[in-house]
Amino acid sequence: MSAVQKSILIAFGLLCVGLGVLGMFLPVLPTTPLLLLALACFARSSERLHGWLLSHGTFGPVLKNWHETRSMPRRAKVSALVSIVVVGGVSVLFFVEGAELKLAVTAMLLIPIVIVLRTRSTESLERSPSELSR
Repeated sequence: MSAVQKSILIAFGLLCVGLGVLGMFLPVLPTTPLLLLALACFARSSERLHGWLLSHGTFGPVLKNWHETRSMPRRAKVSALVSIVVVGGVSVLFFVEGAELKLAVTAMLLIPIVIVLRTRSTESLERSPSELSR
């Protein structure tokens, strides 16, 4: 990979981290997907930034779980689902006009809901095989 490509990936990764931090305060921006995108950019461009993001005190544990097991803690899943339903519901009820557009936005909100519901819970991976068979 060329130095220019690495620089572009680093810049895009840093942009995603910045937007992810804003997403902690603005419900419109999805924090975790942006940080996962930044993690992917850093994995290909900067070992130092990749390690920094994985070991970050706030973001690190969730990113590390996803990076290693492709799972989410149950609490994060519940928080994500509540956020999607509340913010999406408020948007559809108060800011979207027209029945067709309301239906389209509601249908689009189902995509992240299905993704979160289909993602394994980290807690289920921590159980022993004998507990899982019960």
